[in-house]
Amino acid sequence: MISYEDRALRELNDWKYLMKKKPSIIEKATKGVQRKFNSVLPDKYHEIVTSSIKNLTKAVLYGSQYTTKPPIKNLSLAEREKLVLGKTKFYKTTAVIEGAATGAGGIVLGLTDFPLLLSIKIKFLYEVAIIYGFDVNEYKERLYILNIFQLAFSSKGNVNKIFEKMDNWEEYTKYLPNDINDFDWKNFQQEYRDYIDLAKLFQLVPGIGAFVGSYVNNSLMKKLSETAMQAYRMRIFNKQ
Repeated sequence: MISYEDRALRELNDWKYLMKKKPSIIEKATKGVQRKFNSVLPDKYHEIVTSSIKNLTKAVLYGSQYTTKPPIKNLSLAEREKLVLGKTKFYKTTAVIEGAATGAGGIVLGLTDFPLLLSIKIKFLYEVAIIYGFDVNEYKERLYILNIFQLAFSSKGNVNKIFEKMDNWEEYTKYLPNDINDFDWKNFQQEYRDYIDLAKLFQLVPGIGAFVGSYVNNSLMKKLSETAMQAYRMRIFNKQ
């Protein structure tokens, strides 16, 4: 009978293969289309997005807005991932309710969804890191969290670059400066915006905003959870 660890390693290898695949012609074209949709969104949206990502990214790097628990030790991979799935269910439900509530309010409330959803996602990643036994009080672990975020919500070309760093994280961190201000938050916010702008545009439409908001937020949390699980599996198996 295949052990949990063996099955997880097979899933990880399949995922790593997908992360290494180069962007297709369609994916490259989609990137350009997504950026064109930026001009359709209201100026207020752009202001909120840019400010939200910049401030939240700095908050993550400095850890100023998050209460950090000690990393969980002495659990098997199966036990850890059972806890992660529980957290996923909780945060997914939270994101769905938040998306439906803000989407139902049209443009005004719809604009508030962006910073709220960002906060939910980052808090979720902090919880996941702790469950897998990593100390989020260390700034390099907070950088890893932001890289997971980018891996989940970026164009394929950026995914390739981010994954290469993460697959060799222990070696990569040896050359990181102690100054955490060097994080490229501008690229971070642009990639994230390009990934979700089109979906969020429909959330601002009265009548369908609530449905779109709940559906999109559910999908985004699912993608984030799957990416986080594989990213931490990679850290664990690489150490072994």
